[in-house]
Amino acid sequence: MPTPTLFDDLATLVAFPTVSDRPVTELVAFVAHRLEALGFTVERFASPSPGKCNLVASIGPRGTDGLVLSGHMDVVPVDGQPWTSDPFVLTARGDRLVGRGTSDMKGFLAAVLHALEGFAPSDYTRELVLVWTHDEEVGCVGAGHLADTWDTAGRPLPTACLIGEPTDFRVLRMHPGHVAVHVDVTGRAAHSSRPQLGDNAILTAARVIAVVDALATDLRARRRDDLPMADPWVPLVVARVHGGTAINIVPDACRVDLGYRPLPGMDATAVFAELQERLDAALGDDRAKVHAHLGTVTPALLTPPHTPLAALLRPDAVDGVEVAPFATDGGHLARMGTAPLVFGPGSIDVAHQADEYVDAHALAATVPIVRRLVHARCVAG
Repeated sequence: MPTPTLFDDLATLVAFPTVSDRPVTELVAFVAHRLEALGFTVERFASPSPGKCNLVASIGPRGTDGLVLSGHMDVVPVDGQPWTSDPFVLTARGDRLVGRGTSDMKGFLAAVLHALEGFAPSDYTRELVLVWTHDEEVGCVGAGHLADTWDTAGRPLPTACLIGEPTDFRVLRMHPGHVAVHVDVTGRAAHSSRPQLGDNAILTAARVIAVVDALATDLRARRRDDLPMADPWVPLVVARVHGGTAINIVPDACRVDLGYRPLPGMDATAVFAELQERLDAALGDDRAKVHAHLGTVTPALLTPPHTPLAALLRPDAVDGVEVAPFATDGGHLARMGTAPLVFGPGSIDVAHQADEYVDAHALAATVPIVRRLVHARCVAG
């Protein structure tokens, strides 16, 4: 059977509709078959959600400090977007390869598959590990589960780690994280004609929101001018409030959903801990009615400058800032002992939009870049 072209590989990956609320198992099966034919050992790490798993494929002597190549297999929904072609059919329009996930980030995954066709199993003198995750788009869920269960002492990963997110070939070594917080407030229902017999959960939630707003103001004042970011503070946002059942009932429950973005180098849960302390101080006896708990935690990324992988990427890199405005799996992969850098073809400016695309020349250029990295880290010497 002839080797698939790069276009073939991307077309196949795009055709799997791996929107985050759907399974990834068919895509995993396709990738596993390809990699096993190249001599990789392929492992599937199941997650609690049905149809979801992370794929880890390795080749070369285990425990040697080679290279990790990582990407996510899921894509964002297309519902309601004005696509001018089937989003799950790769369509060439001049230099643009259009389809959901072409930029974010199946283009990179296709380039990796194509690049690895040039190596034999006996070529590898150090370990190459592919870490392909699920549900990155909804909070790096797959990478988080993998990091929580990975035995870093018993099975160390190579330190050099490349995450092929669309950066227009800029090397990014840091990004904020994202943490979801859910605050549940309990009250007591009563007829609205007798509100004094009830305990209005929404009114208590309003006090919670006032505490959050004050904390958000203070966080904004704590600038980190040592970070090369346009807005070097932690944004904290009240994102959703839901309470009450009917206009004639005093509400007995209310939920307030918050989100904040910890800066590179920060403990992801530090703001949550401060929020708890402020709620304790502000609510008095009403604190017992309020339960705050963490939702999805995506850590920030802060990889040291001047790593060996950064030096290898420099000949192909575009100059620019070192910080990504978006979160990636990098924070969780760092928990697994790697030093991730974010670098890949495509632009974040077209990701998640209708008629998402990757430039065909940029995609083609990714293949020799990957081959050179694999050769330098896992084959040469």
